[in-house]
Amino acid sequence: MSSTENPIRDLIQEAIDEHEVILFMKGTPERPMCGFSARTVAALDAVGRPFAAVDVLPDPRIRQELSAISNWPTIPQLFIKGELVGGCDIVSEMYESGELAQTLGANPPADAPAHAPVAAEPGAPPLQIDNDLVDRS
Repeated sequence: MSSTENPIRDLIQEAIDEHEVILFMKGTPERPMCGFSARTVAALDAVGRPFAAVDVLPDPRIRQELSAISNWPTIPQLFIKGELVGGCDIVSEMYESGELAQTLGANPPADAPAHAPVAAEPGAPPLQIDNDLVDRS
């Protein structure tokens, strides 16, 4: 099937291409629906850079097509500048080492904990894009 015949895959690829930092997760940043998504959002929030987010739960095709694009089976998936960074464990390790802040061009907060945060702080309300994309920027 070509990408022109696959609107879900096209939307996912377009979202990855259009957002410098995008997280595909279960739930939304304000209401994560799994602990791994919550930890990843918390690490991103602690770094302080805006990011877009996509809830994969409303439509199972989103998760299926995302995995086909990324060759990564689990959720969450973080993309920076169009490249897959990884999931919760990788993002947590990057946060703890300072690499996440460096990759995102942010200075880690002076009071940053040594370990990745475990819960996300409330953020700005999400902006719906095609009912599947949430942009926090």
